[in-house]
Amino acid sequence: QVQLVESGGGLVQVGGSLRLSCAASGSIFRINAMGWYRQAPGKERELVAAIISGGSATYADSAKGRFTISRDNAKNTVYLQMNSLKPEDTAVYYCNLDVKYYSGSYMLSGKHWGQGTQVTVSS
Repeated sequence: QVQLVESGGGLVQVGGSLRLSCAASGSIFRINAMGWYRQAPGKERELVAAIISGGSATYADSAKGRFTISRDNAKNTVYLQMNSLKPEDTAVYYCNLDVKYYSGSYMLSGKHWGQGTQVTVSS
């Protein structure tokens, strides 16, 4: 069983900053990758940033230079530091983990989603 708890969303003005956190708990054997997605009203969910076990990170073009994804392996937590926020960043942000985990006597692999946290950027 794997559970994800997101926090850090809120209302900020253009140019402001937020730091999102996503903490994982449960019978996790290994976290292969962590990512942040967002979904704005009327749009499909899109990848914002991702980080793999080796520490390499990738970003959507819209996030490059403004957002930074990081992880704390000891705490099974992934962060998204968002700077220079724009109105188009307004969305519900979801963390996602690709993990191997224990389920009884089984070792399983799969993706797990957080509950989502609202980020609103206004003028």
